Amino acid sequence: MKPANPLFRLLASVSDFTDHLGFPAPAHPLLTVIDLAQHRHPPVTGPALRQLYIVALKKNLKGRIQYGHRAYDFNEGVLAFYAPGQLCENNESIDVSELSGWMLVFHPDLLHKYPLGRKIAGYGFFSYQVHEALHLSEREEQMLDSVLDVLRREHAQPIDGFSQDVLVAQLDVLLSYANRFYHRQFLTRRPAEHDLLTRFEELLREYFAEDKEQPLPTVQHFADALHVSPAYLSDMLRTLTGQNTQQHIHQTLIEKAKQLLLSTSLSVNETAYQLGFEYPQYFTRLFKSKTGFTPAAFRLSVQ
Repeated sequence: MKPANPLFRLLASVSDFTDHLGFPAPAHPLLTVIDLAQHRHPPVTGPALRQLYIVALKKNLKGRIQYGHRAYDFNEGVLAFYAPGQLCENNESIDVSELSGWMLVFHPDLLHKYPLGRKIAGYGFFSYQVHEALHLSEREEQMLDSVLDVLRREHAQPIDGFSQDVLVAQLDVLLSYANRFYHRQFLTRRPAEHDLLTRFEELLREYFAEDKEQPLPTVQHFADALHVSPAYLSDMLRTLTGQNTQQHIHQTLIEKAKQLLLSTSLSVNETAYQLGFEYPQYFTRLFKSKTGFTPAAFRLSVQ
C-alpha cells in the first residue's frame, strides 16, 4: 500500500530514479551507471519506493548511521546492494560533499529472459541491512571497477541486438565477484563474525532452556535480537558452520525434543506443544526427517 505521505514517490523505472535524485537521464532504458564524484545526491525530501536493483560503491560518505544499539561509520569505501521493493529516505545528517564512487542501477526486466534473472534471487546480500555492506580490499575494488568500465562503455553505445546480452553478462560477472568477496569477508573478519556466532548460540540455548510452552523460534527472532538481517545471519552461519539459521534452530529443537522424550513422561503431543508446535503431526514429521525415527519409536528404541 502506498504511504499517505503526499511527498511519497514510486520509482518504478530507471528514468524515475535518475530524475528523482537529479542524476543525468539514462542512455539505456533499463540500466544506468552514475559517477558519484560528478553527480552526488542532492537533498531530497519524502520517502520513495524503489522497484529497481542498485549496486553502489560509496567512498568518503561522512557520518554515522545508527542501527539497533550500534553506530556505523561509513567513511571507508563500502559496496552496498538494494533490491526492488525497498523504501528509502535520505538522512540529512550524512555529509555527501566529498562523496565518490559509482552507482549501478538496473530494472528487473533487464534480466527476465536470462539465467541471471533466476540466480539473482539467491544472492542474499540484496537482503542485507545497510550496516552489513561489503568492505572491499584495494584489489577487489579494482576488479569491480574493471567490470564497471565495460558496463559504462557498453551503456554509452547505441543500442543494438547484442546490447542486452553484453550488459547482462557483465552484471553476472560483477555479482559473482561480489558473492565471492562477501564470503571472503565472513572468513577474514572472523573475530566479529565468531562473536556473532557465539551470541547466536547463547540465544539459542537460552530459548530452549526453559521447560515451558513457548512459540517456535523463527529466524527473524534471532536476527532481530542480534541486530542483523535474516539473510546476513544465515549466510554468516553457513560460511562458518555449514548450516544456515533454520538448520541450527532445527538441530537444537530436535536435541531438546530428545531430552523431553527420554527424561519426562510427556506424551508425544504434549512434547510437541511444549516445544511450540501448533500441530503435533508437524513435529512428528520433522523429528523423523532428522532422526529416522518417529518420536514414539525413538523413545521405545532407547528404552
